[in-house]
Amino acid sequence: MDQERTVYNQLGGMEAFQRIAAAFYKRVETDELLRPMYPGQLDDARNHLALFLAQYFGGPSEYNALRGHPRLRMRHQPFTIGQAERDRWLSHMLASLDEAVITEPARSVLAQYFATTSTFLINQPGRR
Repeated sequence: MDQERTVYNQLGGMEAFQRIAAAFYKRVETDELLRPMYPGQLDDARNHLALFLAQYFGGPSEYNALRGHPRLRMRHQPFTIGQAERDRWLSHMLASLDEAVITEPARSVLAQYFATTSTFLINQPGRR
C-alpha cells in the first residue's frame, strides 16, 4: 500500500483516531444496551480502539505491540451481539465519524469497514 495514500495519512495521523474513539465512547458511556459490555472505566477501551483503528488503516503497529493480534471474533465472543447491538454500535460509530469531522474519502472507507465488521461480529444471529 502506498504510504501516502493510507487512511491514516489522509486523516493526519493518530489524533484523528483518538477523536473517533473519544466520540464513540462518550456515546457508549450512557448507552443502556452497550455500556454493560464495557465494565469499569472506558479509558483502556478508548485507547485500544484508537490504536487498533490507526494500525488497521495504515498507522504504526502499536496495537499489536500492546495487545497482540487483534483476533476480533475471539475478543468479542464473550459478549452477546445480536442485530440490535450491532445496529446501535454502528450508529454510534457513524455519529462519531461526524463528530470527529472525518471527511471524504476516508469517511466512506471507515464507514464501510465498520458496517462490514460489525455484521461479522454478530454471534447471536436470531437475537433482535
